Amino acid sequence: MTSALVSQYLHKKVTTSYSQVTMRSAFRFLKMNFVSGQRSVSHSSLTGKVAIVTASTDGIGLATAQALGKRGAHVVVSSRRQANVDKAVALLQSQSIKVTGTTCNVGSGEDREKLVRMTLDQCGGIDILVSNAAVNPFFGNIMDSTEDVWDKILSVNVKSSFLMTKLVVPHMEKRGGGNVIFVSSVGAYQPMQALGPYCVSKTALLGLTRALAPELAQSNIRVNCVAPGVIKTRFSSALWKNEDVVEELKKQLSIKRYPPLMKLVMEFHVLTAFVLFSVLDLENLRKSEV
Repeated sequence: MTSALVSQYLHKKVTTSYSQVTMRSAFRFLKMNFVSGQRSVSHSSLTGKVAIVTASTDGIGLATAQALGKRGAHVVVSSRRQANVDKAVALLQSQSIKVTGTTCNVGSGEDREKLVRMTLDQCGGIDILVSNAAVNPFFGNIMDSTEDVWDKILSVNVKSSFLMTKLVVPHMEKRGGGNVIFVSSVGAYQPMQALGPYCVSKTALLGLTRALAPELAQSNIRVNCVAPGVIKTRFSSALWKNEDVVEELKKQLSIKRYPPLMKLVMEFHVLTAFVLFSVLDLENLRKSEV
C-alpha cells in the first residue's frame, strides 16, 4: 500500500500533546495491521478500554467500532433507530467484540447524557470518544442555504461534538487520561461547491481540535481529527451515485479517477488504521518501530 494510494483516500491531520508523530510511523502501523495481516500486538492492545463511537451502526462509524473492538476495547455503538442499533450489536457480537448499544440523537442534550450515563453504568468508565455523527440536509449553491440548514448542520456536526467531549472528559480524567477523535472530511481542506455548509462545519472541527488539544493535554487526553475523502457509504451516496457529480468532484479534489466500489474495504482499513494509531500508546509504538 503506497502513500499515494493513502493520500487519495484519506487526508489526516493530527494535533497532539506529544511531539508530532511522523506519517512514516503511521504508514508502518497501517502496513503491519492491514497489509501483513492482523497480528496480536501486546503493546497496542485496547483491552480494558471503553470506546464510545457516535453514529456507529453503519459506514465509517461501524468500521471504526469494529477496529477498536478487535483490539479488545468494549465499544458503545449508537444510532437514532433501535433497529439499526440491534443489527450493529448483533454483527459485532458475532465477531466476538464486547459491545453495548443504545439509541442516541447527538443533537439532543438528553440523549447525549443518557449515552454517557449508560456507558458508565454498563462499562464502568470512558477512555475513548470517536465523534462521528454528522448531518447534511443541503445540497446546492451555498447562497441558497437557509438559516434552518445552518442551525441543524452546526448543531449536530460541531456543537454536539464539543458537548459530547465536555461530558466525557471528567470521566477520562478519572481513568488517568483518554482519547478524543473528531471525524472531519476532505471537504474541510478543499470545500466542495455543492456542500458548502457541510464543509464549513467540518473545517470548524479542525479548529475545535486545535483549541482543545493543548488544554486537554494537561489531563493526559489526546485530541485528534481524521479527515477522510469520499468513501462509498450510504451517507455519501449522493456524491458517488450520480456520474455527473462524480466528475465534478474529481475536478474539485484533483482526483484523476474515483475509487471503484471494490476498494471499499481498503478505504475503511486505511481510515480505521489511522484511528487506531491515534488512540494507541504512541510512545510504545515508537519504541517498537512499527
